[in-house]
Order: sequence, then C-alpha cells, then structure tokens
Amino acid sequence: MLEVTPLGEGWTLRHGSDRLPATVPGCVHTDLMAAGVIPDPFLGRNETEVAWVGRRDWTYERLLGDSSAQEQTDLVFDGLDTVAEVSLDGRPLGTVRNMHRSHRFDVTGLTGRLAVRFVSAYAEAEAVRERLGERPAAYAEPYPYLRKMACSFGWDWGPTLVTAGIWRPVRLEHWSTARIARVRPLVTVEEGTGVVELAVDVERTRVEAPLVLEASVAGARARTEIRGTGGTLRLRVPDPQLWWPRGYGGQPLYELQLTLLHGDEALDGWRRRIGFRTVELDRRPDAHGTGFTLVVNGERLFARGVNWIPDDVFPSRITRARYRERLEQAAAAGVDLVRVWGGGIYESEDFYDACDALGLLVWQDFPFACAAYPEEQPLRGEVEAEARENVVRLMPHPSLVLWNGNNENLWGFRDWGWEPRLAGESWGEGYYLGLLPRVVAELDPTRPYTAGSPWSGSWRHHPNDPAHGTHHSWEVWNREDYAGYRRGVPRFVAEFGWQAPPAHATLRRALPGEELAPDSPGMLHHQKADDGNGKLERGLARHFAVPDGDFDRWHYLTQLNQARAVAAGIEHWRSHWPVCAGTVVWQLNDCWPVTSWAAIDGDGREKPLFHELKRLYADRLLTVREAADGRLELAAVNQAAGDWTAALTLRRMSVEGKVLGRRELPLAAGARSVGRVGVPDGLTPAGPEEFLVADADGLRAVHFPVPDREVAYPDPQFEVALVPEGIRVTARTLVRDLLLQADRLDPGARADRGLVTLLPGEEVTIGVRGWKTPDAERARSALYCVEPTR
Repeated sequence: MLEVTPLGEGWTLRHGSDRLPATVPGCVHTDLMAAGVIPDPFLGRNETEVAWVGRRDWTYERLLGDSSAQEQTDLVFDGLDTVAEVSLDGRPLGTVRNMHRSHRFDVTGLTGRLAVRFVSAYAEAEAVRERLGERPAAYAEPYPYLRKMACSFGWDWGPTLVTAGIWRPVRLEHWSTARIARVRPLVTVEEGTGVVELAVDVERTRVEAPLVLEASVAGARARTEIRGTGGTLRLRVPDPQLWWPRGYGGQPLYELQLTLLHGDEALDGWRRRIGFRTVELDRRPDAHGTGFTLVVNGERLFARGVNWIPDDVFPSRITRARYRERLEQAAAAGVDLVRVWGGGIYESEDFYDACDALGLLVWQDFPFACAAYPEEQPLRGEVEAEARENVVRLMPHPSLVLWNGNNENLWGFRDWGWEPRLAGESWGEGYYLGLLPRVVAELDPTRPYTAGSPWSGSWRHHPNDPAHGTHHSWEVWNREDYAGYRRGVPRFVAEFGWQAPPAHATLRRALPGEELAPDSPGMLHHQKADDGNGKLERGLARHFAVPDGDFDRWHYLTQLNQARAVAAGIEHWRSHWPVCAGTVVWQLNDCWPVTSWAAIDGDGREKPLFHELKRLYADRLLTVREAADGRLELAAVNQAAGDWTAALTLRRMSVEGKVLGRRELPLAAGARSVGRVGVPDGLTPAGPEEFLVADADGLRAVHFPVPDREVAYPDPQFEVALVPEGIRVTARTLVRDLLLQADRLDPGARADRGLVTLLPGEEVTIGVRGWKTPDAERARSALYCVEPTR
C-alpha cells in the first residue's frame, strides 16, 4: 500500500548567514515574525517596514532520508509560493513557477540536504514583463506576469506583502507496482438515479502488472481491470437523497471509495465525500434581456451571496477551524452562495468541505483579476496545467456549482482604456473564451462555465450591461449615492458594496497607542481604497451631518451607512425576482485589519452589516418601495417553500410617536415569489416629521421620506437593564437604528443582533456573550443610535 511520510518538521530558513527555524506549511513573513526579525505587518504602519522581504531570495532546507523498501519514492509539494528551484545535495530536481499547482519529483533512493530556493516574485514578474511587454492593470504592481495570488501585491482592501514559501503540505510518497495518479469523478442524477462515473489515471513502475480498480458508494459497487494507464468505472445509486443549498433541503453526503489492486494486494486508495445534485445555469434570452439564474435539482434560485477573499494575506495560517468558523458566520447571515474571487487562490479542501456540509454554493473564479494577462509562454502552459489540476481536484464537491473565467478583465478591456494600449497584444481573452471553457467542458461537463464577471454572454452586448448576464455595480460608492441602486434591475448583481471601518476593538489592537481619528496616520494607512475616506465622508454627508472631532460618532455612522447602503440594493433587487436572480455582496471577509467593504472584519468581528444581512437574506423579507406609478407599495419577498399569508399592519406615524393613520391589510406571497400591497391613500408619510411602519409576522419595514439629516428626530430616550441573556433596552421615544458595540465592553464580547429601530414603549433584548463583568452603565456607554441634527 502506498506509504506517506509527512515532511512538515525540521526545516530552516536562510536569512543571510543565519538559519532560522521554519514552519511548513508557512511563509517567509511568518517565519521572520516568529524569529523576531520583523514586526507584525498588520500593526500600525509596519507593512512599509517589511517591504524588503518580498524583494529578497529565500532558501528553505532540511535533511531528506529514504529508508523505504518500496520501488519508488516521490517528493510531493502541494503548494510552492511561487518561483523556486528544488535541489537535493546540490542536484537540481526541478524548477517551479506557479503557486496554484502541486509538484512531484522522483527521489527514489536519494538522500541528503533538500533545498527549495525561492526567487523574489518581483524579480520573476519583472523579467517576464520585460520579455513579453507591458500590460495594463488596475494596480501598478506586476501581478499579471506570474501565477501567484494577485492580492499579495496589495489591493484596495489589502496590504502589499509579497510572500514566498512552502505554503501547503509537503511529503514523501512511497509506492510499488502502481499508484492512483488522478481521479475525475462525474457525479449527477439521471431520472432519480445517482450516477457516478470515475475516470482514473494510474502511474506504474511495472508496465505488465495486471491491475484492478474497485469502487463503492452508498451500497453500489463497480470493478474493472486495467492493462494500460487508466480505466473508467460507473456506479448507479437508486433514489439517493439529494444535496441541496441551505434553506432548500438537507446536505446528505456519501462516502465514495476507490481501491487500486494487484491481485489481492491493495496498492493505493482514494476516498471523498460526494453529494448527488444537478446544476444548470439558465441564460436564456427573455423580454428583459439575458438571464443568469442558477437552477439546482430543478429549483430556480435567487442567490443570496457574498464575495470571498483569502481570509489572511498569509493563507498558510488559515486553519480548518478558521474556515469553518468564517463559513458558519456566512450561513448564519442567511448566505447560500460564496464566490471565491479571482484575485485570490483556489482554496484548500477545508474550505469546500465546510461548504459541502453547510449547504453553501460555491462560485469559483479562476485566478485572474483586474488586469490584462499575457498568453505567451511560460504563462500559458502554467495556466492550462493549474486549471486542469484544480478542476479535477475540486470536482467531488457538490457545493461547487459554477466556474468563472476571471474578475473584471473583459470589462476592463472594453471600458478601462486597455484596448488601444494593448494594440493587438494578448491580454487573456484566449484564456476566458478559449482555453478555460475547453478544459471545463472536457474535464467537468457537469458544471456550467461563464467567461467572466461581469459578462453579458457575448461581445454583442457591453460586458457590464445590467440587462444581460452578471453585473458589477460600482458607480454607487465610487461616484453615486446608494439611492442609485433603485434605478435599475440587473439580471444578477455579482459585486456591489459600501465601505465601513472595522470594529472598535479591532482598530485598538491594530493601531496601538494611536489617538483615533478618520484621518489619523494609522487609520489612513489601513484605508487602501483610492480616495476611500473621501467617498466615506461624501456618502455619509448625503444622509447625516458628518460629526466633527467625534471619532466614536463617525465610526458608528459610517458602519450604519454601510448597512443602509447594502440594504437599499438587496431589498430593491430581491423585490424584483425573478428578473433579478441574485446578489453577491462585496465582501464577506477581510485578510487583515482595514477599513473595507467587509461584513466581518480582519479580526473576525462582525460589523453591523453582518447582522443586517440576516434580515436581508432571510427567507422572508418585507420592504417598502416605489411602484411604477410613483406610489409606495410593500413588497413581500418569499423565498420559502410554502405560501406566505399574513395580516399586514401599516402605520403612518409622527417622529414623536403619534399614530397618524393605520390600516390592516391581507398580505399574500406564493412560494418562491414576491407579493405586493399598495400603500393606501392617507398613509404615505409627508415631510421630515413623519414615517411609515409596516409589520407582518414579526418582520418590520420602516420608510422615511427624507434623508436622516432632514428628519426631525427627538432626543432619543431609553432605559437599559441587565438580564440573564444580556441587556434589555426599553424605548421612551423613537430610537432609530440602535446598536450595541459589544466589543467596547470586552474585546471578546459579541452581540447577537445589530441595528434595531424601536417605537416608543417597545423593548428589545440584546444577547451578549463573552462579557466578563456585566454592568448596566457600561452597556449604556456602548449603545449608539441616530440623533437629531444639531
């Protein structure tokens, strides 16, 4: 049987004449931090102090022995970042140049000092650029010229920390006669029967040896003899339980086992958990343009999505538990789709395992983002090799439902001035419209492929045409107020978002000793977006009086404005299902402490946006919108499997709490549909002293006819009491968007809810965990709400 010897121990890192202990998997930065050579680049402005690390060459070394009696020994690296020469006692084993691939070397009978010498990613990228010519990109760094995680070169939410190292596990594999080299499982459902087709490649030391492959899943078995280098098995499972996205059904997983035999001897094995389901992408043209609707097991979905970036700029630090925690947070927020964005990586098995278990659909970008990518060698061969490896590696996961060619590159070619600058040079189109769809069609025909995001489906339409395919909505935030979301109905919104700072405790940890202000040195350093603070302030000023010299107030209002902005988009677009078939918020997570679009900050703390997503992505959502005739109406969005009928209570109220008008009306929305109820005459609020409240089945929608800065809010008055669950707040006046910032009570404290609006006499209990010394006055000091404009 194949034997495995892990090689995670005993490594050293050369630093000049010194040898430092090295952790594998890991990277140069984390090893230098552990040795005290560099400070934590996440703190203060240390990022600039460690920029030299990415400009150096580095060597990892350890002793390698082979005492196995097997016929062959392979040295296997699951991931090397990025350009390196691997040698044993000075004898070259090979050269690698792709972070997104694994690498295998025959070291049978060899022993000695194993060395992996990494060349600076800058040096390699700049050499390729010199040879192939300049290509336009969104950032000045040379990330398009090598196959490496692009965002390690910095992004508008990330630091520039250009890594090197053995970032995924390394091992020796000892084997005789033959081993399983590749398994390509095609899993689908045909007329109620689960079908698994396994295409298996083997590598041999003995060409003549007769081999047998045996496979089993859910009681079904198959067996085939192979004389060459591969074979195919087909298994049929009657009436399997279907795997569903969360909210639509369960996530049953079946153990699929494969064994390679020589006579009675088991030579190698392969095991994965699979799920039976079908997936389609409905892109048929209709009266509104060209659709983009995911269909799982025949069920058409409104995708409730988030964009995912690497959860740490040093991805080797992301553990299985951390993946699970972050994705459980996504599921808790009502998310059912996670888009793995193209400036990052193909994530580890731990990520996709968690998505399989949690029912989170995965949209997987190929790693191309915001740049023109050369198509000449050596890049083209690397792109094909990485695509082939990762398509096959990820195929077993039922959560994976879509392959996407790139992020914003087709749009960039058309709109960002690339076309004239390129003057006919290659820029990636051959990957997105040629190579990658061919690889997916050949290897994984069970899943749809789309050429890019955004992409209208063909060059007949603008790549970011909202009426066709996927759309990225960035005029809002960059130039417009979030009210702009309500002007149109894209078919599928794959990116949109609004910035806010991280939690207060995250800022305190990341900027120790700094007197916090929106423009203090550390705050500006941890704001990577172009004119990010200017956009924050202009976006805030459209709705609130911008506080002068009051950082805590600014912090609360900018976080509130982020939640309001995202709510404006999701409420509007969900209310137009099925024309709009999905929203994917930019973004779920952060890779370090930073002001960004994330719902969960770089320390894992949940911003108010996270809790707002729970409301926005719930199966049932109540929202007030403007109808085609300009009148107000209630939209009852029902994504549940059953009909929704309820009594709808509408109240026109004064800001002082007086009911000016009231009606009870029937509300009805069929399963997976949207119901609408017009607001009767006399209930439409007028002016800065009135608002509309709609309640049904415990859900509430509140509508003010003017921006908050014009609303004649009363001074908020409320009482605070400690209760076993946390704190109870009782309103004596209108209290608009009350928020408990639990991390101000204790850095480890978490609240179970975010923004809540209370009418006079109403109360809310906010659950708090991780608060060691509860105190009512301290709780009051951590409560914020909208106040009248002075």
